[in-house]
Amino acid sequence: MLDNLFRKSFTELFAAADITIDGKKPWDIKVHDSRLFRKAMLQGSLGLGESYMDGWWDCNDLEELFYRLFTANVDQKVHTLCGTKCSLMGAIFNLQKPSRAFTIGRRHYDVGNDLFRAMLDPLMIYSCAYWNGTTSLEKAQENKLRLVCDKLGIEPGMRVLDIGCGWGGTARYIAGHYGAKVTGITVSGEQVELAREFCRGYDVDIRYMDYRNLDDSFDRILSLGMLEHVGHKNYRAFFETARHCLNPDGRLLVQTVGSNVPTTGPDPWIGEYIFPNSMLPSSSQITPAYEPLFVLEDWHSFSFDYTLTLRAWHKNFNHRWPEFKHAYDKHFYRMWEYYLLSFSGAFRARAIQLWQLLLSPSGIKGEFRVPHDPLPLKTFTDRENGPKRPTRIPGPQSGQPQEFPR
Repeated sequence: MLDNLFRKSFTELFAAADITIDGKKPWDIKVHDSRLFRKAMLQGSLGLGESYMDGWWDCNDLEELFYRLFTANVDQKVHTLCGTKCSLMGAIFNLQKPSRAFTIGRRHYDVGNDLFRAMLDPLMIYSCAYWNGTTSLEKAQENKLRLVCDKLGIEPGMRVLDIGCGWGGTARYIAGHYGAKVTGITVSGEQVELAREFCRGYDVDIRYMDYRNLDDSFDRILSLGMLEHVGHKNYRAFFETARHCLNPDGRLLVQTVGSNVPTTGPDPWIGEYIFPNSMLPSSSQITPAYEPLFVLEDWHSFSFDYTLTLRAWHKNFNHRWPEFKHAYDKHFYRMWEYYLLSFSGAFRARAIQLWQLLLSPSGIKGEFRVPHDPLPLKTFTDRENGPKRPTRIPGPQSGQPQEFPR
């Protein structure tokens, strides 16, 4: 009787999003194991995700499925012990304290450099691209980097800090195109190893460290896709550290995925399998954390661009999977596919957001207009060799840039 009740409840919830069990539409669910209904209704997102990883159900269009679920607010109608536990744990304990800072590196970013190299663009930028005027992932990531540098006003000789530098692509781009001296920090050992090799010959210093241990001075600071790992108990510490390290006339740019409402913990499935100890900040959590340390210069939202970015990553992941399936099992494949496409659907439904914040210690003096489109690259002057025109930086991948439908 209970199994019938779980099935009925599950069916009704999904029907509200025009999703039919064993239906014929691309976004309908094909059920292979009826244990799905009990597991999903009792465990929510954790149960739904784990049952997909275990092959209990399939869907021909996962992105559309999640777009419909989030648009119909189905996620808000299921309340489970798993979700309550995640929220309470995050509210009571500091899940991102210094002793836990390197967990995300070991469990996510160290999953395999070759896998990320195949999935990402040539510079291996693992944050939302800026797709204005292009269908190429490589060009869209370059658009984003140029936009970031334009907002920051990076000039030759400046000292720039990249908090959460990934595999060094952003640092290399800034050093190569703008003539700045870049320090990048990360909590991933695999990223450090590759980034140091990738940035060899550039004025780039890659460090394996937690942001709270920073004690240096910089003209500009950027952080692309790292605030999600900071946690609500540490947002103030993050901005205090940035302010301590930033020169009085400096600028800070933070790019982050954002939540529409304040949260104290991660989604149970995401926290368990993809980004442990992570959570999405809301605008009402971010603002008090930087006030009065910084003045807000700009708050830029381009959330749909992350749907396009995730589609591109998924296409690359699928295309290159035969190269890696000997090192990863089918369970991993289904987990990674579920991660990329569920996030893509969530961004398309605007259930989660993508923001860039530009901040300054005491306000940018004089006339300053924040660019929302990347400006043409300028020629900078190398102090030793005279004028130098930036050239395209070759990436770790070969071949022509791939095109992705918008």
